[in-house]
Amino acid sequence: MKIEAGQRILIWFSAGAASAVAAKIALSESEGNDTLIVYTDTGGEHPDNKRFIKECEEWLQHEIVIAKSSKYEDIWDVWQRRRFLVNKNGALCTVEMKKKIRHKIEDPDDVQVFGYTKDEQHRADKFLKVNPEIDLWTPLIEKNLSKANCLALIERANIELPEMYKLGYKNNNCIGCVKGGIGYWNKIRTDFPETFDRMAKLEREIGSSILRSRIKGKDTEKLFLDELDPSRGHYPSEIEPECSLLCVEVEEDMNLECDDE
Repeated sequence: MKIEAGQRILIWFSAGAASAVAAKIALSESEGNDTLIVYTDTGGEHPDNKRFIKECEEWLQHEIVIAKSSKYEDIWDVWQRRRFLVNKNGALCTVEMKKKIRHKIEDPDDVQVFGYTKDEQHRADKFLKVNPEIDLWTPLIEKNLSKANCLALIERANIELPEMYKLGYKNNNCIGCVKGGIGYWNKIRTDFPETFDRMAKLEREIGSSILRSRIKGKDTEKLFLDELDPSRGHYPSEIEPECSLLCVEVEEDMNLECDDE
């Protein structure tokens, strides 16, 4: 990546292993440039993230700025006040708690660092397609590093991995991501039963389900969490939910409250 003198390096830190390693590489290759590392706090991620952020600050020898929405307390506040969970276009919580914060912080001349791994070139391409104005830097792709490589590098740095990884989740998303599938939510039922029950009640309150179930010979139908068979789904084989600044862009005004089909 060619960096011009005076360009600010804006590193997006997700409290995941990949973004931590991407930050480490970017810092080492951009000495002399002003650098800002930002973590967008959704209020819905595991409390262990605070410990991980602190240890990464020591490893990176750089402050990680925590940015939070001034309008919403957390993801639950978004869902309850806007009466919207998720549909085929995306999740409003991502827009309010991450995307809008990015827009407030970024400058047009920034080099923005994202933790795409070598297996995520398609995600980087998709991000650039909808954000062609951004000067994107993907250090992990440049170095041919996978997510497994990043996990190993964090462990070799004597940093304990975030709790969500240790519980068997593929990434460090919010606890109870509305983009997760049937197997994911049955795992949440086991690991975080209070979150599962809270979401099941919220679904009924709003009248909208986050899951779809394919019925033989029919299109997908709504499947509410309180109807979900605990034996259904297989989380390891499901596509991991994309819930970060890397996800597909959604209209910011999102007049979608009544459209969940």
